[in-house]
Amino acid sequence: MKRNIILGLLLSLSIGLLGNSLQAKTYQIGNLVITNPWARASAGMMKNGAAYIPKLMNNGQTQDRLIAVSSAIAKKVELHLRSVENGIAIMRHVDGLNLKPGKSAVLRPGGYHIMMMGLHAPLKIGQSFPITLTFEKAGKIEVVFTVRKSGSSYGSKMDHGKMKHGKIKP
Repeated sequence: MKRNIILGLLLSLSIGLLGNSLQAKTYQIGNLVITNPWARASAGMMKNGAAYIPKLMNNGQTQDRLIAVSSAIAKKVELHLRSVENGIAIMRHVDGLNLKPGKSAVLRPGGYHIMMMGLHAPLKIGQSFPITLTFEKAGKIEVVFTVRKSGSSYGSKMDHGKMKHGKIKP
């Protein structure tokens, strides 16, 4: 009887832990909510990488702005925007991303994203690492990004190391 109770408790604990690991990662600073941050796994010995935030919600009444990103994972970490000019894909550093009140922004493949240049080691599936996000009004928050499989429709074969990285203002 004791054995069955112990096994039942262990099974319940295991299911609870599994459930927690499958839940969305959410961070909040002030009125800003950051959901499910992730980064793309490196292809081979790729020295550059990208990180994304599927939902960055401003629940406040005033606009805020993502003004900086930083991490020890790479030599240089910047906010970038991929756009197409004259039929050519261009990726450029941007000075910030406006977060309108009551609206959400998305950092995703093919749009705004966090660019990590000069990675100290390739990003491996399942790995987690911190990136500090700095907002004009809300301040700084350290967010943990989880590395996922490379292979979404954008950039899975793109070599960020050979791209020209300019600077634009949104």
